[in-house]
Amino acid sequence: MTYQETTTWLFNQLPMFQMQGASAYKKDLTNTHLLVEHLQHPETKFKSIHVAGTNGKGSTSSMIASILQEAGYKVGLYTSPHLKDFRERIRINGEMISEDFVVDFVAQNKNFFEANQLSFFEMTVGLAFDYFAKEQVDVAVIEVGMGGRLDSTNVITPLVSVITNIGFDHTQFLGDTLSKIAAEKAGIIKSNIPVVIGEYSEETKPVFVDKAKLENTPIYFAQDNPEVTYECALLGDYQVHNKKTVLQAIQLLQSQFNIEEKHIELGFKNVVQNTGLLGRWQILNQKLFTVCDTAHNSHGLKIVLNQIQKHEFEALHIVLGVVNDKDLDSILPLFPKNANYYFCKPNVPRGLDAQILQKKADEFRLYGEVFNSVSEAYAEALNLANDSDFIYIGGSTFVVAEIV
Repeated sequence: MTYQETTTWLFNQLPMFQMQGASAYKKDLTNTHLLVEHLQHPETKFKSIHVAGTNGKGSTSSMIASILQEAGYKVGLYTSPHLKDFRERIRINGEMISEDFVVDFVAQNKNFFEANQLSFFEMTVGLAFDYFAKEQVDVAVIEVGMGGRLDSTNVITPLVSVITNIGFDHTQFLGDTLSKIAAEKAGIIKSNIPVVIGEYSEETKPVFVDKAKLENTPIYFAQDNPEVTYECALLGDYQVHNKKTVLQAIQLLQSQFNIEEKHIELGFKNVVQNTGLLGRWQILNQKLFTVCDTAHNSHGLKIVLNQIQKHEFEALHIVLGVVNDKDLDSILPLFPKNANYYFCKPNVPRGLDAQILQKKADEFRLYGEVFNSVSEAYAEALNLANDSDFIYIGGSTFVVAEIV
C-alpha cells in the first residue's frame, strides 16, 4: 500500500475515537499488552515521561520535549489528535515520522492487527513505541489519549508522571464527577515514580494524594509554585498553569538529564519551532486580529473566551463548530451574546450538523448564520469584519485543523 492507502486503511478499517467516538473505547489494556509483546516490548527500550489531564496535555508535552531538545537530547514526542497529517502524532526532535516507516510498520503487522481487532489508537501507540525504540531516542514524552488508567499508553514505566488538570470531558467514559475523572487520570500514577499535578481542586486533590500514598510515590502540586516568568511562544492565558507544571517536571528530570537554565529558557521560547505544535491561541492575522484555539470543553473555553475579552475590538466574530457528542449545555452559556456567529460543521463523521448547532445556540441567544464548511464560514467572517474587529475560530480541534 502507498502511504495514502495505509493511512486510509488505518482510519477507515478500525475503530478510532477521533472519528467514531464511543465505539472505539476499549475497556482494558489486554490488546495493548498483546501488541507490545508482539513488537518485542519497544516501550522498555527508551526512557519516557507520561502526560495525562483534561486540558493542556499537548502544550505541556511539547514544552517538556522542547526543553529536553534544547539540552541536546534526541527526544521522541507522541501526541494526539493530529491537525493536518497523521504523522504529526509521532515526532523526533520536531521531525515527523517518515511515510515509509508508517507504511512498512502497517504492512509488517497488518495480519496481527486484523486477527486481534486492534483499534486505531492501539496501533498508533504501537507504531510510536516501535519507532522510538528503533531510532534509539534518549527519552520520549508520551501524551495520554483519553483518561489514563485504561489508555493504551499506560503500559510504559516513565521517569515522571504528569497530570495537568481535571475538567469535564468524555464523561460518558471517565465518569460524571470530577473525583471519578481524577481517579481515571490517576491511573497513570505508578509505584515509586514521582507524579506532578498541575492544577487541583478540593474534589480532586484527595484522589491524587490517596493514589500516591497507595503507590508509595512522591507527589508535587505545581499550582502552589510561583509563576514562571520565562517568555514562551505559546501565548494562551491557560499556559500559565502549564508552564508551572512543565518546570516542576523538568526539576525532577534534572537528576537524570543535564538541563541548564538556558535550555529551559530556550525550550519555552522555541517550543513551536522545536515541536511543530499548532492551534494553541494561534494568531492567524495581526491586522484584522484573528485567533484560533483547539479548546473544546468548558474548562478550556472559559479561559480562552476570557482572554478574548481582554482585547480591544469593535465587533467580535466567532466561527464555531463542534462534534456531535459535545455537551452543548455546558459550553454555550460561556460564549458572549454580543458576537456575530458563523456556525459550521467540522469535516469529520462526528461533526455536529451546523443547523442543529445554530438551533441550540439560539436557546442561549447566540445568533448567526449557517455555512456549508469551516472555510466558508471563515471566509464570510473575513468578508464582513473590519480591521478593528476580532475573529475567533474554535469549538473543536477539527474546526481549527481546517484553518491552520
